[in-house]
Amino acid sequence: MGDAVTIIGGGLAGSEAAWQLANRGVRVRLYEMRPQRGTDAHITDRLAELVCSNSMGSAMADRALGILKNEMLGMGSLIIKTAFRHALPAGSALAVSRDEFAQDVTDAIQGHANIEVIREEATAIPDGPAIAATGPLTSAELTKAIQTLTGEQHLYFYDAMAPIVTAESIDMSIAFRQGRYDRNSPGGHEDGDYINCPFTKEEYEAFVAAVLAAPRLEMAGADKELERYFEGCMPIEALAARGEKSLSFGPMRPVGLRDPRTGRRPWAVVQLRQDNVAGTLYNLVGFQTNIRWGAQAEILRMIPGLQQAEFVRLGQMHRNTFINSPTLLRPTLQFRDRDDLFFAGQITGTEGYVGSAMGGLMAGINMARLLAGRPLLTPPPSTMIGALLHYITHADPDDFQPMKANMGLLPELEPRVRNKRARYAAYAARAEEAMAAYLEAMDFEQLERSSMADYVTIGAAAQTG
Repeated sequence: MGDAVTIIGGGLAGSEAAWQLANRGVRVRLYEMRPQRGTDAHITDRLAELVCSNSMGSAMADRALGILKNEMLGMGSLIIKTAFRHALPAGSALAVSRDEFAQDVTDAIQGHANIEVIREEATAIPDGPAIAATGPLTSAELTKAIQTLTGEQHLYFYDAMAPIVTAESIDMSIAFRQGRYDRNSPGGHEDGDYINCPFTKEEYEAFVAAVLAAPRLEMAGADKELERYFEGCMPIEALAARGEKSLSFGPMRPVGLRDPRTGRRPWAVVQLRQDNVAGTLYNLVGFQTNIRWGAQAEILRMIPGLQQAEFVRLGQMHRNTFINSPTLLRPTLQFRDRDDLFFAGQITGTEGYVGSAMGGLMAGINMARLLAGRPLLTPPPSTMIGALLHYITHADPDDFQPMKANMGLLPELEPRVRNKRARYAAYAARAEEAMAAYLEAMDFEQLERSSMADYVTIGAAAQTG
């Protein structure tokens, strides 16, 4: 198929794109700047490293991220298949052991005969077939190159990471295991997949006051003018500033939980989710923050059950980069002014791990089809992949913000279904039928095919075995 395809970025999107191309006989040069040059968020040099939460969202077939995962598995996604192989107990969500997951993806990519991994920083968009999958942590030099290419001057917003604590430092005489409404995952913990730290009204009010008074890391120079928080990953201090009750209606909501010491619902709660296979690390769900580290540890130890917490990572904020996709990209993920240049991943505005990998999946498949002279794929908007691609390429460019998979992106059902559970099931069934028909009509090259049902069973068995 001629010259090799250059892929810039070894994250979820870049790794997925490389795998799709290589499995179709296309040679790939995958550029990843780590470990030569690090980022503010990455810790290792592994490909597909997860830098924020270890959750990939719902694994329920009738939820938005469940629909998206099923569609991606049906198209042979490496990332989703590997994630299910390293699943951790997390209720109805797909949480993964981040180190094992990233190592597995790294081994697959580096071991593929058609992929050359180049550990160097790419500072320019190359000529010839290329996929830019540099993600939310695009380096300054490459950002300048993208600005020159696109004409965009402001490409940044800011994201934040949640702290991680050691399990043994959690006081389980105060904290307790329980899933909301006592829902557990197959193969999970008998008493619940989450550890909950309950607050009284007085404890909650003192905690909020401390968060609001805490010193924060300030952005420097021009970056300060560009600071924007994305609603889906807002730091706790920014959320707390909206009102005293904001946290208790957000990441600290206590609904569906009962403190076994009192038999009553707590005033508020902080949930901790398992972060590695061994169960020795837990992350604070929804607790991304930019509070200065010294004060941050002191404030987080005000959480009941975490008074003696040992933090292996404190929260921090890092720069995210995305392009104005509605003005720059076609639904195929091709750059409007160049057929052989694709963008993929969070840099396009597909927010979240699964959305990022989806971009890599579609860019890789479409690049292979372009090189083979075949029609490119643009799944219908009644599918979750199609809906996301339609959003990022058709949203209002004056108010474009990253978006994760959600049911609101899908066209309404005709006739409308009022019951929420029935409506979501109908959305899922329609998406599955539409995707199957579309891929058949496009003569899709079915290299692998699976569904969540295949891997949920495997994951549950792994946790109990």
